[in-house]
Amino acid sequence: MRQPALPQPLIQLLQRWPALKWARHYSRATLSHDVLAACIVTVMLIPQSLAFALLAGLPPQMGLYASVAPLLVYGLLGSSSVLAVGPVALISMMTATAISPLAPAGSALYISAALTLALLRGVVLCGMGWLRLGFLANFLSRPVMTGFINASAVLIAVQQWPALAGLSSPHASWHAWLAIHPATLALGVLCCALLWAIRRFAAPLGRAAGLSAHNTLLLVRTSPAVLLALVTVAAAVWQWEQLGIGLLGAVPAGLPPLTLPSLDPALWQTLALPALLISLVGFAESVSVGQTLGAKRRERIDPNQELWALGGSNVAAAFTGGMPVTGGFARSVINNDAGASTPAAGIFTAVGVLAATLWLTPALAYLPRAALAATIIVAVLNLVDLNALRSTWRFSRGEAVAQWGTMLATWTLGVQWGLLLGVLGSIGLHLLRTCRPHIAEVGLVPGTEHFRNVLRHRVQTVPELLSLRVDESLYFANANALEDRINQEVAQRPALRHVLLQCSAINSLDSSTVHSLHSIALRLRDAGIGLHLTEVKGPVMDQLQRSDLLKHLPGQVFLTHYDGVRSVQALL
Repeated sequence: MRQPALPQPLIQLLQRWPALKWARHYSRATLSHDVLAACIVTVMLIPQSLAFALLAGLPPQMGLYASVAPLLVYGLLGSSSVLAVGPVALISMMTATAISPLAPAGSALYISAALTLALLRGVVLCGMGWLRLGFLANFLSRPVMTGFINASAVLIAVQQWPALAGLSSPHASWHAWLAIHPATLALGVLCCALLWAIRRFAAPLGRAAGLSAHNTLLLVRTSPAVLLALVTVAAAVWQWEQLGIGLLGAVPAGLPPLTLPSLDPALWQTLALPALLISLVGFAESVSVGQTLGAKRRERIDPNQELWALGGSNVAAAFTGGMPVTGGFARSVINNDAGASTPAAGIFTAVGVLAATLWLTPALAYLPRAALAATIIVAVLNLVDLNALRSTWRFSRGEAVAQWGTMLATWTLGVQWGLLLGVLGSIGLHLLRTCRPHIAEVGLVPGTEHFRNVLRHRVQTVPELLSLRVDESLYFANANALEDRINQEVAQRPALRHVLLQCSAINSLDSSTVHSLHSIALRLRDAGIGLHLTEVKGPVMDQLQRSDLLKHLPGQVFLTHYDGVRSVQALL
């Protein structure tokens, strides 16, 4: 029996608050799946939150605070059932880059700037959601994002060297070999080696042991948390601090505090551009992960709703002592593989992290900083994709230039300028490509009604007839290219009597293009040459009918190119 249609106001409410939709069908089985996934993700999220807070130059508890209220908000507003929101490495590094020039890391002003940046991110994302600008993530092309992530991963790994080697200053040079603490370095290298070995050999060993691919993946993803738990216990039992191995230290216990970001207009102006760039990167990463996992679950991800959800999550972080957050790839994959059924899994994860802030912080004091650095290094280096660099170079030299340019700019100028220049470079390459549209002369394939490029196929042509196919939408930047091509062909073909433009690949025009076509039509009419249009799409025809071009066209408009060629040949 057909279900009755829901009232339009209720549909709009469900779109704005997706939790109202999935909560209507929540069951005991769904609850068990969500709780199990939340337990596994919580095990991952606690050490990651601590590590990424330190990566951002913030007190470790801010990572925990950022994993409570933001998850609750996303659970109510998010359109993805498996996207796991919280601190991530890339956004943490961009946060540190944005606020480190303003104050010393860990200072009150530094923390205030981090809260303000989270609030600004929330405002930017919610504003983009209100304006329905989810499509802006498309301006971050895959080659640019790959180059940016590769460069950022290397930068993050390098920045963990002081903690890995036990150097006293977080800004210590790579050449400060005399200051290295041997025991700390040995622990860090051992943790890196173990985590790398698990990632490298877990799959074949799991198959040999009879484990399923699902359980093997869970083992790999949760191995950093297990390793950190073991070294924490070892540090507490054998008192590693007395050996000079740096520990995390006391982490304040208790509920996330209520905080007030700075309302200083000068600070807001300084952080405006970083907030915009970090928002775009975080949003693109989140939507990419959500759509990838959603496709496997036949689940639709609404980019504009994700803007609201991520924006609300960052606002919540700003007012509860947290740091900027976004959707994390590894945690989302684990959340999906662990069987999360609804965004309620994120809410239960927030409850688990909240319990940790209340009762587990005394144990976290014994967590070695070198082990945390090792987990960050292995995690971010896993993001480096060398195959993408090679494949982009083979496919398109222009995109490869944008990709490598983004990497070099990120390494030399910083993450913000690297990303900005990468985006501008990719847009510039697109404009350069569209400024020179592919215009092919086409001829009839013998025995068919199809037309193909005369340079690629054996086709039939007529000296008095020129058929051109424009493989690009036309606008002010490339309209003259068509005009120049037709002028060139007319000058080289004294027998030419008709020109047919196959418009099947033209999706839109602008006023500059219409003016250029009008000039072409007048010039051809004065030369006694007809101009005909074929296979014009409906929206393009609507644009032409709103202009005077068709009134002055020295020819006709045909439904198919074959009909046009046959009709014109009959006139010769």
